[in-house]
Amino acid sequence: MSQVDAGAGEATAAVPTAGRGAGRAPNPLWTFGLLRSELLTTFRRWRTLALLGVLAAVPILVGIAVKLETRDGSSVGGGGGEGPAFITQITNNGLFLVFTALAATLPFFLPMAIGVVAGDAIAGEANAGTLRYLLVAPAGRTRLLLTKYATTMAFCLVATLVVAVSALAVGALLFPLGDLTTISGTRIGFADGLARALLIALVVAASLIGLAALGLFVSTLVNSGIAAMATTVGLLITVQILDQIPQLHAIQPYFFSHYWLSFADLMREPVYWDDLVRNLGLQALYAVVFGSAAWARFTTKDITA
Repeated sequence: MSQVDAGAGEATAAVPTAGRGAGRAPNPLWTFGLLRSELLTTFRRWRTLALLGVLAAVPILVGIAVKLETRDGSSVGGGGGEGPAFITQITNNGLFLVFTALAATLPFFLPMAIGVVAGDAIAGEANAGTLRYLLVAPAGRTRLLLTKYATTMAFCLVATLVVAVSALAVGALLFPLGDLTTISGTRIGFADGLARALLIALVVAASLIGLAALGLFVSTLVNSGIAAMATTVGLLITVQILDQIPQLHAIQPYFFSHYWLSFADLMREPVYWDDLVRNLGLQALYAVVFGSAAWARFTTKDITA
């Protein structure tokens, strides 16, 4: 009998602390504490600050380039008023630098930053040997994964606002502000234009949630943060290339980046909502599909680090 009791005691001692912790129900205050800790950890990293610094520098470089090119009264190149062609309006109204900077960073710089943060979310913890310690606390794998995704989405919003605020500041310093002309040719007030700039920034941030879910899924597949980041950025570049091949027009509307520049339709009067709705719906679909795949993988993964 004593041998049985001794064996039971050894079995109890052998149960991983993470497993016992995962079985306890965490209270909401602990959950908010975990999210706060993740946010502070993410935004205090030098890598994150460097990414935000690069994003903030893009509008500065664009604004200075336009100012230097137009100092003799000449106009900058551009065309139909969409995407980077907003640049033709910057000299008339500095608010257009916000739209130009977002259009310039959205194809690569912003998604690359998101891919780095999302790819490192789980794989970086595993590579550093801290993932098991996170599961010791009563978080549970699902709650931890949701916290990581919420942190990544918060970075999407902050990164987009950094670009927008930097562009607005540079535009106000280098160019006049005032009423602006929409793509449709109508005039709107500065307050209305500023509100649309904020709405565009929010749409751009929402356009990245699909990529964030994809990066999080990749992060659950490997135990190397660098590998996860490289894979996510590689997928981003591949999709961007495929989206430019005419022969693939039938499947291009399903690429997560296909409708990214649809935010330009918010500068029409009236606003064209079709592509905007398609973009947000597509991002939600990617978030659900790859978020579910990340959950299925992470909740069944053997955590060894």
